[in-house]
Amino acid sequence: MKKTTVINSELSTVIAGMGHMDWLSIGDAGMPVPAGTKKIDLALTKQLPSFMDVLKNVLAEMEVQHIYLADEIKDQNPEQLAAIKEVLPDVDITFVPHSQLKKDLSKTHAFVRTGEMTPYSNIILESGVTF
Repeated sequence: MKKTTVINSELSTVIAGMGHMDWLSIGDAGMPVPAGTKKIDLALTKQLPSFMDVLKNVLAEMEVQHIYLADEIKDQNPEQLAAIKEVLPDVDITFVPHSQLKKDLSKTHAFVRTGEMTPYSNIILESGVTF
């Protein structure tokens, strides 16, 4: 049995297959996922699992060099933005309109759906290298 933190087989497989500058997205329960984008649905019920729980779990296994967030998170969910900055303090952030973030999901290896029910709790993680 796997010893590391991500034990969901689909998610672990996606992370293991990523290379430098590939994208993985994590988001709230309401984020529309483009046709053709793999969706890993972890949502069980409202707020379970939370966006931050899933993000922290993924970060334990994935090197991240850059993140993309919806510009709207600044005003509509500043608490979530602060939490993201706390777990990724040295990672550059690009803010884009939410409409663009939704379009960019089609460029990700997968979208991980959480049970999060707060607005604009969506992120695109760009993989870095560990060497």
